[in-house]
Amino acid sequence: MKILVIGDSCKDVYVYGECDRMCPAAPVPVFIPKTKKENRGMAGNVYENMLSLGADCDIVTNKSDVTKTRYVEEKTNHMIVRIDSGEENIEKIDNLRSINFDEYDAVVVSDYNKGFLSAKDIQYIAAHHDLVFLDTKKLLGNWVKNIKFIKINKVEYNKTKHLVENKKWIEEKLIITMGSGGCLYQDEIFSVGNVEIKDLSGAGDSFLAAFVFNFLKNNDIYDSITFANECATKVVQQKGVNTIQ
Repeated sequence: MKILVIGDSCKDVYVYGECDRMCPAAPVPVFIPKTKKENRGMAGNVYENMLSLGADCDIVTNKSDVTKTRYVEEKTNHMIVRIDSGEENIEKIDNLRSINFDEYDAVVVSDYNKGFLSAKDIQYIAAHHDLVFLDTKKLLGNWVKNIKFIKINKVEYNKTKHLVENKKWIEEKLIITMGSGGCLYQDEIFSVGNVEIKDLSGAGDSFLAAFVFNFLKNNDIYDSITFANECATKVVQQKGVNTIQ
């Protein structure tokens, strides 16, 4: 199988350290950094998960440097603060119409709504390939007409719910992830086991990659959701953003 991932990417940085006292000059904790971990995030994380699963995968993403840096107390795994930078400089996709979509078995749009892709861009992609999977932070509308499946988390769904409640053709596409509550697809809940969650960051990317990968193998929506749940469950038991192993 050959898959194309399109979307905005970032660099995820985790700085682990000690935090056991308060600053005497201000009501803030004192953080002493010790180790640092870096990896690709957002669409880049979907791409890395695809590669980890064994897919032949290409990516079209921003060249600008977008960074999410998390400072985490290493003993408790408690995040002190997240600092984002570079989002204001992200460029809009400029080579969309030069892509030969016929080369790919599926196209995965990982849209974090940072400005790299517009709704019209995603609509164009879906009009030029029969099997497009979408994960988006945008409010949903008629522009998703030709999308095959839309993966969305519960928080994002609640924000866009008022726009899709009377549009059954959109609701039928939705795969709603609910964290420890599992996943909802067409009124059926796919539960997950009880595990110790160390970090939810990147779990949605892993779910999306696993779902697409398995769906291309067997064309079974229910088996693919189950597989994606299993993969995401493994990822959240690890510190930081991790790919499926």
